[in-house]
Formats: sequence, structure tokens, C-alpha cells
Amino acid sequence: MRTIGIIGGMSWESSLEYYRILNQAVRARLGGHHSARILMLSVDFARIAALQHAGDWARLGDEMVAAAQALERGGAACVLIATNTMHLLAPQVADAVAIPLLHIGDAAGRAIKAAGHRRVGLLGTAFTMEQPFYAERLAQHGLEVLVPDEADRRTVHRVIYDELVAGRIEPASRDAYRAIIARLVARGAEAIVLGCTEIMLLVGEGDSPVPLFDTTRLHALAAVEWALA
Repeated sequence: MRTIGIIGGMSWESSLEYYRILNQAVRARLGGHHSARILMLSVDFARIAALQHAGDWARLGDEMVAAAQALERGGAACVLIATNTMHLLAPQVADAVAIPLLHIGDAAGRAIKAAGHRRVGLLGTAFTMEQPFYAERLAQHGLEVLVPDEADRRTVHRVIYDELVAGRIEPASRDAYRAIIARLVARGAEAIVLGCTEIMLLVGEGDSPVPLFDTTRLHALAAVEWALA
């Protein structure tokens, strides 16, 4: 079993889910008392969020590269960035280490394509929904990406940063997400990508008329497949 390196803490609420899914999946595959070999570097999300909203992606790139290199020195055999938004910096991180970076967009894209969907709605932070890096990665898997309108994007982003990263699950926010999903479906979305690793804490299959693809789970399971290959 190879060691999975994780840049976590963005937020730790979803990093906790990564840890749980990775270990449960390894135990399911190998049985007995088996668990995953994991090396995690958990950053201070207050600093990361402040730099994101200041638009200081150069300093964020330095932070992610330093974290990935630390994991590599520590013996990790691959790197996972345990957040969708920070995959904006995935090419820079991948170039800075000799071990592979397992991209969250590839894990999602492969699963969606295998399920037979072509047009998907994307929920995530404003950075993920509005900048091209994520939609372009999904497009490499033959997918067309729809994003919510401006007002809905603001709602999705606010709930992530004001509530979900703090572990707050509000029924009113779940209702708002349900309505946003319904509007994406009305525009032709055949499935919904939960393109923020905390959204799975708020909504599940019962909240959508079309399939949901939880990037947290898909990313973690792809890492297990790689580690056990």
C-alpha cells in the first residue's frame, strides 16, 4: 500500500471526511484491521481564505507548493489537494514535486462520464464556479458545465464560507441549495457536481431530482484505488 499525502485543513470539516472515507475504503477492500497509510499536512484555513478573497494566488501557490514538498519529503507517494478551489493551483503544485498529484476534477470527470452524463451543473465557491480552471478540467472528460446565475452563485459561496466551513448546517441553506439545483436542472443539467468538499455536508441525493456527484468521496476513492494498485 502506497502512502497518500493530503494537503488538508481547507476546511478541516471536509478533511475529516477524507480521512474517514479513505480508511473505510481501505478496510472494505482489504478487510480485517487494515487502514489507509496517510500523511496529512493541515494548513490554517483562516490564512488561506484571507489570501483567496484578497486574490493573492501567488502567495497561495507558494503555500501549496511548500505543503506538497513537505509531504514528499515525509514519504508521501502522491499528493491530494483536499479542496476543489485550490486546484486552481494544481499545475503549479504538480510541477513542483516528483510524485503524482491526483486531481479532484479527474476523479469527478471519470465518474460522471462513466455514468453516461454529458451536461452537468457545478456548485462550489465563487472561485470554482467563475474561473475556468475547473470547468476546463471537466471538459477534458467530454462534459459541458453549467453554473448558477450571479445571485445563486453568491448564495452558494456565502453558505460555504459563512456556514459549512464552520460546521454549521442550516435548514434554510439546504432549501436554498435545493432551489438552485432545481434551476440548474431546468436549464438542462443531467447531474450536479458538488464542487466544494463541504457541500456534501449539506445536501444529499434526496435534495436533487438528478444524480449528485460528491467530489470529496470520489477524490478519496480514487486515491485508494491508486494506493492499492
